[in-house]
Amino acid sequence: MIYQLRIRNMKKFVFVFTLMTVFSFIVKSQEEEDSDKVKTGDLMPAFTIVSDDGITISSEVFSGKVVLITMFATWCPACQLELAEVEKSLWPTYKGQRDFTLLVIGREHSEAELVEYNQTKRFTFPLYPDKNRTIFDLFAVQLIPRTYLINREGKIIYQMTGFNPAEFNQLERMIERALN
Repeated sequence: MIYQLRIRNMKKFVFVFTLMTVFSFIVKSQEEEDSDKVKTGDLMPAFTIVSDDGITISSEVFSGKVVLITMFATWCPACQLELAEVEKSLWPTYKGQRDFTLLVIGREHSEAELVEYNQTKRFTFPLYPDKNRTIFDLFAVQLIPRTYLINREGKIIYQMTGFNPAEFNQLERMIERALN
């Protein structure tokens, strides 16, 4: 009798545990889905980059170009891996192409902070500030690094969150296709 009660209690426990696990996966996947404000196939949102000294760059100037947007934070380990890979493999290949633009945007960083950061990292590509998350908030709610590849028509053709070498290799192939 005691044995049967234990089995019944164990079955209830397994059922409740399974239900809780499934529910947590559903909530997590919804959070991840909800963290994207734009999706592949959407038009790139219009934005303006404003430097500390008031110089502005409108996204309109990128019309007709392939644009790679990477959003990062200086404290983010995955961002450091991605930016190192951009410096090593992407930037040397594409920096001279007039139909390609790289925007590396520091989420919640001022231009002065990015200059200081770059003194340590010595990246050769430009870093752009997004001090108040104005640009980031057009694309996403949370999670960095975030990378978006925009085609000549202004549509997002590839995006990734976090850093994964296999996804980064796919990104490189997508850039090449977009430029040809």
